[in-house]
Amino acid sequence: MRTSAEPLEGNQVKLTVEVDEEEIRRAEDDTFRRLTREARVPGFRPGKAPRRLLEARLGPKIVREEVLRDMLPRVYADAVVETSLDVIAPPEIDVTSGEESGPVAFDAVVEVRPRVSVVGYEGLEISLPALEPSDAEIDGQVDRLREQFAELRVVDRAAADGDLVTLDVHGSRDGTPAEGLTADDLVYEVGTGGIVEAADDQLRGASAGTSFSFDADDAPGGPAHLEVAVKQVREKVLPDVDDAFASDASEFETIGELRADLRSRLARVRHFQARLALRERAVEALAALVADEPPTVLVAEETERLANELVHRLSHQQATVEDYLAATGQSGDDVLAQLGEQAKLQVKADLALRALAEAEGIEVDESEIDEEIVRIAEQEKQAPSRVRSLFEREGRMAGLRSQLRSAKALTWLVEHVAIVDDEGRPMERSELLVDLDELSEDVVPEEVEG
Repeated sequence: MRTSAEPLEGNQVKLTVEVDEEEIRRAEDDTFRRLTREARVPGFRPGKAPRRLLEARLGPKIVREEVLRDMLPRVYADAVVETSLDVIAPPEIDVTSGEESGPVAFDAVVEVRPRVSVVGYEGLEISLPALEPSDAEIDGQVDRLREQFAELRVVDRAAADGDLVTLDVHGSRDGTPAEGLTADDLVYEVGTGGIVEAADDQLRGASAGTSFSFDADDAPGGPAHLEVAVKQVREKVLPDVDDAFASDASEFETIGELRADLRSRLARVRHFQARLALRERAVEALAALVADEPPTVLVAEETERLANELVHRLSHQQATVEDYLAATGQSGDDVLAQLGEQAKLQVKADLALRALAEAEGIEVDESEIDEEIVRIAEQEKQAPSRVRSLFEREGRMAGLRSQLRSAKALTWLVEHVAIVDDEGRPMERSELLVDLDELSEDVVPEEVEG
């Protein structure tokens, strides 16, 4: 087999392949073995009909078509490997000679993964939130804790944001009570938007004994008419920030110890989040250097993967796509459009990391391939030799190598990108790359979550 590759416009390559007669004879033998197994010839048991009889019954034209049908996909795949083409879409194959007899030659026009430019990657800079929380942020965490220990006091004044009001709410549609929109003695915090948006506007300034009604287009289940009676207004009385409060609200004896613990925990969360953000923002910054639009076929493939991932995630939550659309107020087209934009960014990021690996001469050696095969085998509870054989048989080794190469490129990027905080001050990379224990609910309690 002889192959050659000619670049065309639009990330396309014309692959020209010539197959010699010896290879065609082997392909003919393989095809006749298949036809013999499949053919049902009167007077012969399955698989026992002579080849000459099959040739006579089918005719040379049909036989040649069957040989080409069996041979071309395999020969094309071998030619792709031989020319090291990174094909991303099915080929358009045109047999140029040998359709009836003799040596076979064909052209295959294929779309290949483009090589993009990431000029300027050496000077990339990203910003991350400051790692150490400010005094104001600690004050906010303390206030959240005070809210949990607040006392409620009935007041005669008009309600304001943050007050708790006791309400009777009655909703209707066309004069008929609306299911889910009626409640007596409902306790509601003004300003939270938990009923409908217009309700908070009406409640601000309302006092006990006030009644009002309005039409709400954003009511759950559709537009409705709501009648509301305010029965009581209570304000929150927060405890003083002192040692007594710290002792009641935590395991600490002083407010200083409590604040120090909150600062430590919040800083831990910040470090963990910054580590994740460092990788994400570094890749985003690198991808932003790619000026070319990513290939449509790759974006469509990634969009489909993201859609399948969403469906899978919903199924684990005992939810359907219809449930998700109803909960988010989106249409299927809206979700697909969002997934498409996300897919476009991820494809650009992948192309950018490949370009970075090439620019920096980043390669993957066989020992790294072996380690990844072992890791996959342990995950799948199979023998490494079986996993390797499967990858080789399915032509997935090149993809595995590319995946590992991109991962090494990402590591290089994280180690070299310049990092500043939100105010432009340089940040110590070592503080971000230090190993952190996995955070859990007992390490990051609700009062210090962001």
